[in-house]
Amino acid sequence: MQEIGHLVHFKYFLLAFIFFSWFSFAQKYPDEKIHTTLTQGIQEIIKHNYEAAHTKFEKLNSDYPNIPLGKIYLAAVEIARSYDYAEEFDDQLITNYLDEAEAQSEKLLVKDSQNAWNKYFLALVKGYNAYYKALNESWIPAFTKGMSSVSDFEDCLEINPEFYESYIAIGAYKYWSSSKTEFINWLPFISDEKDKGIDYLKKSIKYSSYNSYLAAYSLIWVYIDQENYSNAEKVAEDALKKNPESRLFKWSLARVYEEIDKKRAINLYYEVLKSYPADGLKNHINEVVIKHIIAQLYYKLGQKENALQICNDILSIKDYSERVNDKLESRIERVKKLKRKILQDIED
Repeated sequence: MQEIGHLVHFKYFLLAFIFFSWFSFAQKYPDEKIHTTLTQGIQEIIKHNYEAAHTKFEKLNSDYPNIPLGKIYLAAVEIARSYDYAEEFDDQLITNYLDEAEAQSEKLLVKDSQNAWNKYFLALVKGYNAYYKALNESWIPAFTKGMSSVSDFEDCLEINPEFYESYIAIGAYKYWSSSKTEFINWLPFISDEKDKGIDYLKKSIKYSSYNSYLAAYSLIWVYIDQENYSNAEKVAEDALKKNPESRLFKWSLARVYEEIDKKRAINLYYEVLKSYPADGLKNHINEVVIKHIIAQLYYKLGQKENALQICNDILSIKDYSERVNDKLESRIERVKKLKRKILQDIED
């Protein structure tokens, strides 16, 4: 599989939780003020306005300290910003938010176990916890939390079968868990639920308003996994038209075009690179990852001089921190390998 700047496939399932939370209010939260603040804060995250999002959710937490939503989304902002800018996570801050939110969610469930929103809070915070642990490559805790989160989302549906927010997380899980274990699907106790996962995602698009964007994002990666690039292109193009400021949607579309229109992919990757503020590129990780992808695409198009220039641009960067140097070490070696290949081709 080509390099796309994302982590292993299991993370696509976990990544769904963060998008899930951004568009998770088709079943509108009953308190109008909470709903409005959530909607506004979520929109700020989507537009990468992390300071404004933090302000919204800090107010939500202070105005409504007895529900966990403020804490969950304060953690979400920290995770989203650090992931987007490829920075170190503030582990203590994020962990405190999530631990407090989980404890609070469990207490609400004790008071009212048949309230779908209470069950949803617990499912959501576990999903964020799974996603965060996966970003830190703590795979066993991530998987454990992820499985527990999916179970809680299924409980939401038992309480209210029309709680469509749950279908996205369950659908994403069913597809990716089946996709990555298909080599043992012949066993009697292992079922192939990829089609069911896709159906759940499509159902979310049909019956949800806010959630349709997450379902679209999930389907893009499902279709890429299936090498169904025409469907992936359609879903990604539509999603980006509706949400033009999202780097992640644009990055996803660029990944699709790597297979069907490499020139368009290069243009999109440049757009992603230019969309970062200066402080979003200061550690050079995103810059190096994206430029490396672009260099590879130029090489495949036969534009070797352009590819060589990009490799030289990458290799001219010298001010890496120790952490960044460790993260980029293997990629820099691949850039050097590509450069050697280009120079050999030019000499021949």
